[in-house]
Amino acid sequence: MDNTFNAILESMKTYFRGVRSEWGKINWPEQRQVITETVFVVAIVFVFTVAVYLMDIIFKTALGFLK
Repeated sequence: MDNTFNAILESMKTYFRGVRSEWGKINWPEQRQVITETVFVVAIVFVFTVAVYLMDIIFKTALGFLK
């Protein structure tokens, strides 16, 4: 049992050493790029939300005439 625990502990240490090594290789985007892309995503979500809401109103009205 002690041997299994040590093996698990060693593999965890190896994993986190690899994570630390790879962390330095990450190419982080510039702050301006992050802000620009975030605004773009929020705008697209807003446009699609309004479009779905308008379609909901249109279909609800159209189906109301069928009653």
